[in-house]
Amino acid sequence: MAGMTEKLADQHCRPCEGGVDPLNVEQAEQLMQGLHEDWVLREDGLEISRRFRFPAYSRTLGFANAVAWIAITEGHHPELVVNYGTCDVKWSTHAVNGLSDNDFICAAKVDRLITDSG
Repeated sequence: MAGMTEKLADQHCRPCEGGVDPLNVEQAEQLMQGLHEDWVLREDGLEISRRFRFPAYSRTLGFANAVAWIAITEGHHPELVVNYGTCDVKWSTHAVNGLSDNDFICAAKVDRLITDSG
């Protein structure tokens, strides 16, 4: 799994203005193999999500800000729900009404962020 995660995390998002089909469930399931096992593919295949847990609010906010930096750098933005000790991250590509490679690239970058920070 680590090899595939690194490959995804090393890529950069491509601008997506729509006009292309979203990934189908089979394609999404294949790309899920490159992510941490805690990522969840929504049953309809339109979104991936993961809950991250932290011991303190300051750590949660630091993580949310780091995810925001990834989003700004890649030009691809998740839904973030921040609570005291958790941050839920959801990726989907609104321009295609489903998932694109960009969602998996960004999720892998978030995985790398957690791995690198220990």
